[in-house]
Amino acid sequence: MTIATLLVFIPTFFFVSITPGMCMTLALTMGMRFGLRKTLWMMLGELVGVGLVASLSAVGVAALMLTYPALFVVLKYAGGAYLIYLGIQMWQSKGKMALNLDDDNTVMSKKSFIIQGFVTAIANPKGWAFFIALLPPFLNYEQPLTAQLIQLIFLILLLEFTCLLIYAGGGKSLRTFMMKSGNLEHLNRIAGTLLIGVGIWLASS
Repeated sequence: MTIATLLVFIPTFFFVSITPGMCMTLALTMGMRFGLRKTLWMMLGELVGVGLVASLSAVGVAALMLTYPALFVVLKYAGGAYLIYLGIQMWQSKGKMALNLDDDNTVMSKKSFIIQGFVTAIANPKGWAFFIALLPPFLNYEQPLTAQLIQLIFLILLLEFTCLLIYAGGGKSLRTFMMKSGNLEHLNRIAGTLLIGVGIWLASS
């Protein structure tokens, strides 16, 4: 992966990950209820889910493109349009949290933490659509795909884990920040602007 590609890939995925969606809000909620140490089990399940979604999305698209190369042009424009649409949606977001943050005394096992993180990651249709739209432009189909996929997925999981730690370890200070809709709107608009830019870049590349 070239430096130029990394300069686009890393900030794009970071801002998309750090935006308060289902997984990040779950990490914040569990971090406050159970502490960072226990929430690491949820993160394990969530990262496995994200890795699975990213892998299946990339492999499926790669197989399709290798079989029907002409579809790459269609996917490129469709993916670009979808990213621009997501960016606009983020700009219009009210900045509401994705989950209820009310505290309770729920007792959960390690297995329950892992399952909840995994299910949250794989049950989000926007996650699937996002990976299908965004991963293809970062793959060079003239080079072996396995090494590229390993690098991309490693970076995705590293960025996702970093953001999960920020949310789970942020405690009340981060909760106070996130509960202010103005702050969430600013964060969403940064991520939205980046997605619109990547969508334009993808459609015109």
